[in-house]
Amino acid sequence: MKHLEEGMILYHGSYCPVENPDLSKCAQFKDFGGGFYLTSSKEQAKSFSKISSSRAKESGVISANERFGFISFYRLKNISELKTFYFDFADSDWLHCVVAHRKTNAFPELKEKMQPFDVISGKIANDDTNTTIVAYMSNLYGQMGSAKADDFCISLLLPERLKDQFCFRTKFAVDKLEFLKTEKVSLESHR
Repeated sequence: MKHLEEGMILYHGSYCPVENPDLSKCAQFKDFGGGFYLTSSKEQAKSFSKISSSRAKESGVISANERFGFISFYRLKNISELKTFYFDFADSDWLHCVVAHRKTNAFPELKEKMQPFDVISGKIANDDTNTTIVAYMSNLYGQMGSAKADDFCISLLLPERLKDQFCFRTKFAVDKLEFLKTEKVSLESHR
């Protein structure tokens, strides 16, 4: 798991360019709660721009004929005072944090513990892993929070294949992002 470093480049994939991230427009029930999500993987951002564009088309936010998504690039600056929390591994603590932010009243003590942090980072539980997380939250692998259910769920997620994500949860954190540029991503599938 990469940790934030001064000057690091991070990427955000979306259906539109994002020069000035607005936390009020960010979804609340994501892996590490409400915030602006970025990654150190340009490929992951590209993939998410396609997912975001598809959802925006379905909900009528953008035209069904739109042919491009976008990757916005940012450089980190003046990060020394950020309060950060890193999940270095996709382990039971990481899983419980993801579930605490996705499901009301699940692991409330962990959700409370995360409140003071400007940035939380760890592996991403993406659309490929969503079904597994939902099954875990439904107690299909055993009682949610039990060692048996945790271990089984994590083994299904193939954590070694998961990429990273950084959730910038506060305006203080978002202000540490210097917008650099946006690249278009073709939404057309190549045969």
